[in-house]
Amino acid sequence: MGKQLFLAALGISAGILVSAGVFTVLLSVGLVPRFAGKTHTGKKIFLYEEMVVFGTLTGGVISVYRKTDQLGRMIRDCLPPGGQMIQIWRGVSFAVLLLFGAFAGIFVGCLAVAIAEMLNSIPILTRRIGFRHGLGFMVLAVALGKLIGSLIYFVSHLYEAGL
Repeated sequence: MGKQLFLAALGISAGILVSAGVFTVLLSVGLVPRFAGKTHTGKKIFLYEEMVVFGTLTGGVISVYRKTDQLGRMIRDCLPPGGQMIQIWRGVSFAVLLLFGAFAGIFVGCLAVAIAEMLNSIPILTRRIGFRHGLGFMVLAVALGKLIGSLIYFVSHLYEAGL
């Protein structure tokens, strides 16, 4: 019993740490205020923040509980085979997939623009700390580290283990 409680506490702590990191990145690049500023909906900034939290929690639940990512298949299996409802369900699921893809693309695009704007502060930082030479190598090292880590992750099929 003690081992399960320890693992539960460890898992919850790790989840809180990861979600804090995600929210820190989103806050540091100013994504939510940028959305509110561009759409002139500053009064609804709390709604934006709640939607970011809801999306993160939903993504976490889907990635942890493997059955939830097959929700569409479970609903389809409950429908009578070869009927009109299967065709309707395929249309609905295709529309949901298109909607998710559009929103995910918008989010990633806005995040990329916000990060690109934040990168303008790197030259100021390097001047203040006296980092004159090697900035290109530092950026290259970070990019190569990300590439090697991704290759190891996908080549060794770590995503199937849930890591």
